[in-house]
Amino acid sequence: MFDDLKPHIADLRKRLMISGLSLLVMFFACFFFYEPILTWMMVPVEAVLPPDSKMVAVEIQETFFTALKVAFFSGFILSLPVIFWQLWLFLAPGLYDHEKKLVVPFVFFATLMFLMGSSFAYYVVVPYGFEFLVNFGSAVVTILPSIGKYVGFFTKLLFGFGVAFELPVITFFLAKIGLVDDRMLKDFFKYAVVLIFILASLLTPPDVLTQFLMAGPLIILYGVSIYIAKVFNPAPTEEDEDEDLDDEKDEELEEDYEDEKERK
Repeated sequence: MFDDLKPHIADLRKRLMISGLSLLVMFFACFFFYEPILTWMMVPVEAVLPPDSKMVAVEIQETFFTALKVAFFSGFILSLPVIFWQLWLFLAPGLYDHEKKLVVPFVFFATLMFLMGSSFAYYVVVPYGFEFLVNFGSAVVTILPSIGKYVGFFTKLLFGFGVAFELPVITFFLAKIGLVDDRMLKDFFKYAVVLIFILASLLTPPDVLTQFLMAGPLIILYGVSIYIAKVFNPAPTEEDEDEDLDDEKDEELEEDYEDEKERK
């Protein structure tokens, strides 16, 4: 059993090493330009901060570790095509030849959907969410946001939206290998809505507007996923199921007939 797994483990280690090396190279490249990247990250919160407030570093080492966070997140974004490419190569041995040729569309659309999700979070969700958090209680306290905690929350939010927007791509892959069809997704829809709102409450600031700003697009994407599954792996119709049952009955009758012949 373990001998059969050794080639897969070796291939997984190779893919992880290539992805990690790409991430490391991009990390060092982004570290030298962390200041303009950090400035870009601070735009949404600076737009809603009161005039007498500014970003601060609470601890001596906070600025340095914040630069590391910025470089790592930026490097991860730039490494996405390589990461998705290595993921596809790891899964490719279990695919048919015509499915292996989908590597370029998979890498392109997986990267595109992640960037779309992160962009939606940056330009739509973050401004509304941070405006709520900054204005809440601002009449009695002075807002002095910590740069380290802000960057951590900001990157978690963008990463969460990026991963959430991968839903159509994941559905496409699962439909191609026959694990899901449109009927399964339709039956799971009511449970998916509950899970989406739970995810939105965990990833967004604690106000209803930003939670709906995340849950709404995800529900739409789930609907798109149902259509994708219907195109690439439609559920069998009642006529197909009846034909399958008839075929099974015919096979059973043939087997019974053969058994009777052998007995005679």
